[in-house]
Amino acid sequence: MGSSSGTSSGSTLIQNSGSEENLQALMDQRKRKRMISNRESARRSRMRKQKLLDDLMIQAAQLRKDNHQLGNNVNIVSQHCMSLETENSILRVQMDELTHRLESLNEILGSLNAGSGGGFYGGGSGHGGFGSPEEFGGGGGVTDQPIECFFNPMSCAYVGNQPILASADMFQY
Repeated sequence: MGSSSGTSSGSTLIQNSGSEENLQALMDQRKRKRMISNRESARRSRMRKQKLLDDLMIQAAQLRKDNHQLGNNVNIVSQHCMSLETENSILRVQMDELTHRLESLNEILGSLNAGSGGGFYGGGSGHGGFGSPEEFGGGGGVTDQPIECFFNPMSCAYVGNQPILASADMFQY
């Protein structure tokens, strides 16, 4: 009986040690699988991070390029705006000058009309007011020129040769 109990306890020990070895091998295999899985997961994570970093670098480069282009566009528009402001100022000065000339011509016309009593050369005894044709050169076609310049200033030779000038140098920014 003793030998049978020793044999059974020896075979149980062998089974226990075999089962422990199998259990240890199974745990080692699971550990290796977990390690391989973790390494693969870490590799995929690094790849995703690298792809994200590359995408962000491309996006940053594109944004820098767009920013530079927008800066250039702002400079061009600003220069165009300044040019238009300068041109507008010149046109305002020219308009003021023309308005002043128009007011002066209207005053002259008003004086001629008031002094002439409604007539072309003046009222009263025939040719009073600003003078008769004889007073402007002794009669004839030459006498029409000075009076005609008052009523139609553009017909005078000296008016057509005087351009209205204004330049950007007149303005200080």
